[in-house]
Amino acid sequence: MFKRRVLQVALDILDLKRALEICRECIEGGADWIEAGTPLIKSEGMDAVRTLREEFGRRSGVKIVADMKTIDTGAMEVEMAAKSGADVVSVLAVAGETTIREALAAARKYGCELMVDIMNVSDPVSVARTLDAMCVDYICVHVGIDQQMRGVDVIDVLRDVASEVEVPLAVAGGIDAERAAEAVRAGAEIIIVGGNVTRTADVRTATADIRRSIDEAAAATSATSATSATSATSAHPSGRAQGVHLVKRRAEDVEREIRDIFMRVSTPNISDAMHRKGVMQSIKPLFPCKIVGKAVTVQTFEGDWAKPVEAIDVAEEGDVIVIRASSSIAVWGELASMSCMKKGIAGVVIDGAVRDVDEIKAMEFPVFASAVVPNAGEPKGFGDINAEIVCGGQDVKPGDWIVGDENGVVVVPRERAYEIARRALEVLKAEQRIREEIKHGKTLSEVLSLQKWEKK
Repeated sequence: MFKRRVLQVALDILDLKRALEICRECIEGGADWIEAGTPLIKSEGMDAVRTLREEFGRRSGVKIVADMKTIDTGAMEVEMAAKSGADVVSVLAVAGETTIREALAAARKYGCELMVDIMNVSDPVSVARTLDAMCVDYICVHVGIDQQMRGVDVIDVLRDVASEVEVPLAVAGGIDAERAAEAVRAGAEIIIVGGNVTRTADVRTATADIRRSIDEAAAATSATSATSATSATSAHPSGRAQGVHLVKRRAEDVEREIRDIFMRVSTPNISDAMHRKGVMQSIKPLFPCKIVGKAVTVQTFEGDWAKPVEAIDVAEEGDVIVIRASSSIAVWGELASMSCMKKGIAGVVIDGAVRDVDEIKAMEFPVFASAVVPNAGEPKGFGDINAEIVCGGQDVKPGDWIVGDENGVVVVPRERAYEIARRALEVLKAEQRIREEIKHGKTLSEVLSLQKWEKK
């Protein structure tokens, strides 16, 4: 349908002025379509669509997409967006068939195209077939953060949908340069990227990298399509190409990604992603270091270091031992740290006291504690291992993720770890972009439009 695969950049930004600056760099980097993201539309209204149309749609020839995420009054919202200059308007598939048909009729009447987003539908393939029969212009295969956290891969969903419909497919949800190439190979015509472009320090280069990845993958796919189709048909009576069946991500792969992301981001990034929650109070590292791992929890009592030491036998490589103890008598020291290092344990966090600081620093084993004292207690054996505890004022359950650096320690509930990791990465990207704008002369207040968002 398209001469080349379409790169659509979503401007999920609150401030129109910043959006325009970023948009200009996106187009210079090779973006074909520019999306007024839902946050931008909610912040700036239809002026965002009008301004994008005037500044870039007419001058640069790019298509303007209004991500209305319509869930009701389909005809009214499509008319509003189309009259404001949108070439493509989005509606949610969960809105239901009646709303989608009304939106489609309005799109035909007012001269725009309709993209239906199938995010959060229970059966993406079935819904896509229905939309295909309705002759919508585009279907957007979109996996949100919550679904990604459960290990749902947007590329897997895309492959399943692509094998069943003829409507051109868009794809959105954590797409970067590598994933963009995978999306092309899986059948996407429109590649939608957001934070992996707009929240980078160099938007133009980030866009160009994804543009190049898309074009290279498209060229390779075109060159091999005839051979692939023949081999797929002979090998699979269904006609589906080899390697495009749904493969759920393994738990260990998800865990590896969580760990990798937490190693990249800071505890302030994670705290921001958790809306300032999860921060342990008064617990700091003995020396500058970083720890990331799943919690093995220990509850002990005044000076009793038996359970903390026994936890070393329970913990696995890469885990973090988290101890609730007294601050007046040490329950941890050099020999316990050495034992942990030999086993590959990532570090120790103690709401209480540690000793042998010089030796621990020399071996560079990460220890975070609320106090340092010279005196140790006795191994009496009271307490529990892998019970829910409170450490530094935070609830910690076995298996929760612990991240520590020079700023302190944060606890991330295990059931939200993937989501929080991804959100922390977005915080990091946003800060990189803000940092770049400050370097170019803006103040932080100007970049964040603080006065605009102050409570009146």
